[in-house]
Amino acid sequence: MNARLNVLLALMLLFPACRSDETAPRITVLSIKWKLVSSSFDLPDAIEVWEGTDENLPLKAWMAKIDLSSSDVRVEVLSSNDEDGQQSTSDFAKEFGACLVVNGGYFRKVDESFRPIGLLLSGGDLVHAATPGIFRGDIRYDVHRAAIGFDKSNRAEIGWVSSRGDSVFLWQDPIDNMPELPGLMLSIDSSSVWEVTNALSGGPALLKDGSNRITVNEEVFFGSSIPDIHPRTAAGIGENGELFILVVDGRQGASRGVSLTELAAIMRAFGVRDALNLDGGGSSTLVVRNELLNSPEGSRFQREVVSAIAIHCAE
Repeated sequence: MNARLNVLLALMLLFPACRSDETAPRITVLSIKWKLVSSSFDLPDAIEVWEGTDENLPLKAWMAKIDLSSSDVRVEVLSSNDEDGQQSTSDFAKEFGACLVVNGGYFRKVDESFRPIGLLLSGGDLVHAATPGIFRGDIRYDVHRAAIGFDKSNRAEIGWVSSRGDSVFLWQDPIDNMPELPGLMLSIDSSSVWEVTNALSGGPALLKDGSNRITVNEEVFFGSSIPDIHPRTAAGIGENGELFILVVDGRQGASRGVSLTELAAIMRAFGVRDALNLDGGGSSTLVVRNELLNSPEGSRFQREVVSAIAIHCAE
């Protein structure tokens, strides 16, 4: 399996699916070697954890694969209960008793506390509405940004979202925005009510139906640093409904980080069908059995975040 992943990854970076909205470098060849490390953490069979290294680039990454159909696991999107609205991924794991936790969506400081950017739905409660629009200069763009959601049966889905009141709506395509050319708002009739109990947005989307769909322009991430090379967190869904969680270290000598195109290629090499980028940089943290696996920006310090995706394991 390791050799197959390495070959697929190299091919995908040499010959990625072509789309006009891909702005990241497209010629890098990754040669990540993956090692299964699940046995080190006393996890149920429904969870696999892989550690990957590319000594030439260099690069360090971790991938978790979770069988959401198993009764041994339960997925939940968490929202910070701390007074300032944020806490570390390790604190999330300890407070909620989760066996695996990864950082979630974007956030910003409002007055003396921190608030999510975009959709955050936790345990059926709408903590924060979806982002309705973005300004670039004096131009406003209506947006539907990518999100991942989970229903009461643990089934996962990724799409582009908006919200009205307490209702969340899902689209199979985003608004067709381009720099300097705002797209037309989509009719509500082309959406569906999203019957999920846990969800959070990030963006941009990376994959749709197994092909590159990096919607930087449509989700109005142009004019920001998001398309650059960074430490990354991503979430995806496999052909059989498995949840994939990927963390890539960056901004350090041992790992330079990845572009969005490279991030999508890693997910595709694992058989991921749909995927999205989540908050990255110093926020990118993966905790398994209360152990921080990666080194955010080269240290063991964990930046506090406002949301997380948690996996609860049956004991």
